[in-house]
Amino acid sequence: MSKVYLLQHYYDYGKESEHEEVKELGVYSTRELAEEAIDRYATLPGFRDFPLDCFFIAEPTLDKDAAGWEEGFVSC
Repeated sequence: MSKVYLLQHYYDYGKESEHEEVKELGVYSTRELAEEAIDRYATLPGFRDFPLDCFFIAEPTLDKDAAGWEEGFVSC
């Protein structure tokens, strides 16, 4: 199966960090391209106010269901 590199930016906020903000910034064919994108985003307003470890590169496998949802979910 093929892989892609999903670039995300995330941080927690709220009095007790009870909320999480996640931005999906791009999908890249190589880790190197995703890392170059981090360099670009890190200089932009908003992103530059957070540490580099707020960026995360995920490596999802194509054509495969995500783990953990086999039985659906419960709505609140």
